[in-house]
Amino acid sequence: MNKDLLCLILTSFFLLSSFPPAEARRVATLSIGKGEATVSFLTGTAEVLEKGTWTPLNIKDTMGEGDQVRTKKGAKMELILPDKSRVRFAGDSEFKVSRIEGGGESSTPRDVKFHVVLGRVWSNITQAVGKKGKFELSCYQTVAGVRGTIYRMNVEQDRSALVRVYDGTVYVSGGEKSLAQPVPIGPPTKIAGPKPIPGPHKVSMEEWTVIIRSMQQIKIGVDGIPEKPRDFTKEEDRDEWVDWNQAMDRET
Repeated sequence: MNKDLLCLILTSFFLLSSFPPAEARRVATLSIGKGEATVSFLTGTAEVLEKGTWTPLNIKDTMGEGDQVRTKKGAKMELILPDKSRVRFAGDSEFKVSRIEGGGESSTPRDVKFHVVLGRVWSNITQAVGKKGKFELSCYQTVAGVRGTIYRMNVEQDRSALVRVYDGTVYVSGGEKSLAQPVPIGPPTKIAGPKPIPGPHKVSMEEWTVIIRSMQQIKIGVDGIPEKPRDFTKEEDRDEWVDWNQAMDRET
């Protein structure tokens, strides 16, 4: 063998073997069942509520409808859905898996809903299978729904929320209302007589839905009233959480 060629082969071998193994940012093979979300990335601590006890989550763990999850400070967690959509949660977040249905190899249209109690969530949603497929993030008084797009939602301690869209279209509407506080039982009181109530009336979609598109945002106040949608810039939006998510999106 030519001496120069042999030298080149040996040099290439030692160079390749000297690189450290890549950080395990993705699980190469994930078994995703119908109606399951699988943990595909996790740094820090995330927990799921099981029979009244918070139990640590690990990569490849799955969760389904009804599961309540929280992430600890500094954590980052990514879930992969049956249709390969990805949903990520920052640290100090709490959410509930309200529904996961179809959207993978199944012919059932996707129907996925997460209720965000607190924190930051980023969604990279694939195009739905069929016209009825949908994905929704809800909080106390807001629902943000799509069929395929990239957007995020922040839910603050005071229950206000921010939705920003990076690609596609998001339909934001009044959502789940907080339950009324229980009234203590007191002594018997006189009940007022019946009063007339207004009859049913049709409410058009435009009266309660706001449509926001790429590079637009909407803020929803504590009272559930939305501000007027507006454009946002990359400069005002940029932070470590956004940079990390966009880097992860480029890898998918």
